[in-house]
Amino acid sequence: MPTVDDVLKSLLKLAKSDPALAAKLLATADSEHPVAALCALSTELGYPIYEMDLISAGEEYYAAMRRSTNGGGENSPLLRGEDDYYELFMAELRSV
Repeated sequence: MPTVDDVLKSLLKLAKSDPALAAKLLATADSEHPVAALCALSTELGYPIYEMDLISAGEEYYAAMRRSTNGGGENSPLLRGEDDYYELFMAELRSV
């Protein structure tokens, strides 16, 4: 089973070649529940992500940055939230 990171990378790759998909993914940010909207769209596209998996992946990612010798975490310009993998994904998507 692919990891959350694998799924998000696949979505980014698809978005790079499909501007309409990129727009749909970016539109999830305007939803009342953006993480749920992203997970629903991803699942609809055949890349299932569950909200708790996405949240857990973000917490693990942030914890790993905090433990690293180079840091990153709160100093990372891409992250708005400390453990928000969704925001990191959106930042990468906006740069596409």
